[in-house]
Amino acid sequence: MLEHLRFGEVSVPTHAFFVGLGVLLASVVFVLEARRRGALREESLVAVTGALVGGAIGMRLSGWAEHLDPALNPGLLEAWMFGARSILGGLTGAYVGVLVAKRLIGYRERTGDLFAPAVALGMAVGRIGCFLTEAPGRPTSLPWGVHAPATVPECPGCLAGQAMHPSYLYETVFQLAAFGALLWARSRVDRPGELFTLYLGAYAVFRFLVEFTRANETVWLDLTRPQWFLVPGLVLLAVRLGLGYRKGFYDRLLPLRGERRPLLPAVRLSPAGEEER
Repeated sequence: MLEHLRFGEVSVPTHAFFVGLGVLLASVVFVLEARRRGALREESLVAVTGALVGGAIGMRLSGWAEHLDPALNPGLLEAWMFGARSILGGLTGAYVGVLVAKRLIGYRERTGDLFAPAVALGMAVGRIGCFLTEAPGRPTSLPWGVHAPATVPECPGCLAGQAMHPSYLYETVFQLAAFGALLWARSRVDRPGELFTLYLGAYAVFRFLVEFTRANETVWLDLTRPQWFLVPGLVLLAVRLGLGYRKGFYDRLLPLRGERRPLLPAVRLSPAGEEER
């Protein structure tokens, strides 16, 4: 656990530092990607503002609807001041924030593809702060299991001295891999919005699976709240990606989907009966 980072005489909260660094790097990647696509305009910057504002609101208020019983949930002010900082809540809020910002200025172009690499890199960096300041995952016998101090709150495994999954590092590795994959795929997916859809689908599947290594409370059928939050989204994304696959949006990513090229040059007969190549 590393609650604070020191830079000379200055002490900075570790989690806030890495979240801020992630937002900064994500903003730089967004600007570079928008410039590369010729989309660096005032409208796209308004969309970024909507994402930042919506993400902050969604992350802070994510604990407001944590329980189905409203009596068990904190009030709005309490959730804003002390609520959980949920990444899923932040992503949902950012998505809604972009939609609202674009609607307000009448901007109809899709911007998701500009956000996809930026979000992946930003989350990869931000999760380092989570790893250094929050409880790790569930107990594990794997050789890369980590130990945390017994003083970590809400961490029975820490009290018992067990090795636990470094679940936040799993996400950092996934997001870095996603960032590289998105940079590779961006020139192969021409349909606007599809790159972002692919990223959302991959992250939703990963996050559902990695929850089995995290220490979040299970609420029903041994699934956590984030997993139940993801279930309807996974269904919708599966349908959406299936339609895109059938329409050929991802053919350049899947060589076997496209037309097979002949292994040998085509042979045809000329009018005189001679072979032509």
